[in-house]
Amino acid sequence: MKEIIAFKFPILLIAILLLSCIELKEKKLDNDDYVPNEETAIKIAEAVWLPIYGKKIYKNEPFEATLMNDSVWVVMGTLKEQKGGVPYIEIRKKDCKILKVIHGK
Repeated sequence: MKEIIAFKFPILLIAILLLSCIELKEKKLDNDDYVPNEETAIKIAEAVWLPIYGKKIYKNEPFEATLMNDSVWVVMGTLKEQKGGVPYIEIRKKDCKILKVIHGK
């Protein structure tokens, strides 16, 4: 009897796992708006810029975000009296795809 239970348990476990995998579906936002506002765009920009350019990006605060053609966020730093350029990024609003990342000179 113990052998039958020991044999059925792994099969039952595998069946449950397979059924649970079938039920998994990709969740999608209703409005395809992964970057809904300026604040979110700026946070994403900082997360991308930091590993590339380091903490020196904060010398170009405040960061400004502008929505172009109702589809792409353009985020850039503010040029002050120092030499050099500012960080710049383009982020697609509907899926958060990074389209362009540069730093002016």
